[in-house]
Amino acid sequence: MAEGQDKPIADMSFEEALRALEGVVRSLESGDVPLDDSISLYERGEELRKACQARLDAAQAKIEKIVSGADGRPQGTEPFDAQG
Repeated sequence: MAEGQDKPIADMSFEEALRALEGVVRSLESGDVPLDDSISLYERGEELRKACQARLDAAQAKIEKIVSGADGRPQGTEPFDAQG
């Protein structure tokens, strides 16, 4: 099975989730996985994709919240409030 198949996604770092997603893709592309396992792998892959995307979105939001000083240089960050 693919790397990271049994570890809860919430317990994975971004890098672990990405490696696990790549493992799922490799397994599915190989064509050697039975249909029922392919469906489970696809579902796991979709959850991994969502987790990776959420982490990327959070990182992007933090970057966008960098506060610039009067000279245009970054002076710090503001907390990102996902609620708006």
